[in-house]
Amino acid sequence: MKIDSHQHFWEYDPKRHEWIDESMKRIRRNFLPADLKPLLDDAGIDGCVAVQADESLRETDFLLDLADQNPWIKGVVGWADLGADNLNETLDNYSSKISLKGFREILQGRDPEYMLREEFIRGIQTIGKAGYTYDILVFPHHLKATLELVKKCPEQAMVIDHLAKPYIKKGEWKEWKKEMSPIAERENILCKISGMVTEADWAKWTHETLLPYMEIALELFGPERCMFGSDWPVCLVAGEYEQVFSTVVDFTSSLSDSEQKLILGETATQFYNLH
Repeated sequence: MKIDSHQHFWEYDPKRHEWIDESMKRIRRNFLPADLKPLLDDAGIDGCVAVQADESLRETDFLLDLADQNPWIKGVVGWADLGADNLNETLDNYSSKISLKGFREILQGRDPEYMLREEFIRGIQTIGKAGYTYDILVFPHHLKATLELVKKCPEQAMVIDHLAKPYIKKGEWKEWKKEMSPIAERENILCKISGMVTEADWAKWTHETLLPYMEIALELFGPERCMFGSDWPVCLVAGEYEQVFSTVVDFTSSLSDSEQKLILGETATQFYNLH
């Protein structure tokens, strides 16, 4: 299967989605499965993983309902309060939802120390024991703390979203690569080749702008731990779906057929246990 490992759905609400500022007004509207399916079909993509954009159990339920109605939504990365005392109870409530594959929080909006709290680490370990993955959404200044987190959770399957959002607009990659390298040495950590166009200059980015970051991700993680994600509809502030997808397709075109298949679907299928 070809899989888009990272996209979002929402019914736009100015309060819930206050992060969508004036510069992003193109995405200040509803984005639902009927909007995405034609784009996937045009790209020859078989299915997707819907990832939370709001920190609430309502969001998790919303995405699970969409997955129930649309079998091509192969998996859901929902939200739960991993530091909560009732986390096990929450997981029990979702145990029959086979499309729920993992969890994510908006760590990029928090102090790096947040992810090193004892209760958070306990929560990561708890979801791991229940068979769930974890998506790490951070900026480069969180990477030192991210390394400490993954050291404390050596068995937990985790994936770094959007290559940890390197400073593409500034052309900076040396420090980012240096801090990603020890994280990539841990076999349980994967990387999404996603979210790049919104970290670049929205109006001026090119394939060549993004190429160094994709090359470094591939060098550090290998194709068996890299997966394509569109970050649709957020990507629309900087480019169309087809542009984002073709950037990764073009990048992989020099790789072997088996390596291309890994990045464009097989890695995500295995990581999220998609069917």
